[in-house]
Amino acid sequence: MKKICFISSCGGHLMEIKQLFPIAEGFDFYIVTEDNPASDEIVEKFKHYYLKQQERKNIRFLWNFIYNIMFSLRILLKEKPNIILSTGAGCTFPTLLFGKFLKAKIIYIESFAKLTNKSMTGKLTYYFADYFFVQWEEMRKIYKNSIYAGQVY
Repeated sequence: MKKICFISSCGGHLMEIKQLFPIAEGFDFYIVTEDNPASDEIVEKFKHYYLKQQERKNIRFLWNFIYNIMFSLRILLKEKPNIILSTGAGCTFPTLLFGKFLKAKIIYIESFAKLTNKSMTGKLTYYFADYFFVQWEEMRKIYKNSIYAGQVY
């Protein structure tokens, strides 16, 4: 049976990915997001893991980033997903990159908030994602090989 990993940071990225949970019906899946009280209600009824919240301007950023790299690899080796689906942001990149090396299909959906420029995670993931979706037709000009399939909301 195929296993799906849904991964996103908390907040709007998690709200976007939540809209996609129904596609996993009948599959084994789990969720990875940042440890934030706002995330609890969304993921509590599903199998889930928490990463440390990464804020680039926070003094603990480097520590949290290193922790997330190690924990992401540990989760991947334990769960062995076939598909990793992400809406970003920063904390998701290690899982996406390691997942690619472990032969998982990477599906990335650029943030709904991005209408005219690239996100940092999108810039990095674009080059190795198996499927790269944008939520605005205009973004196809920025990501030439992307797929526009509408918005997740």
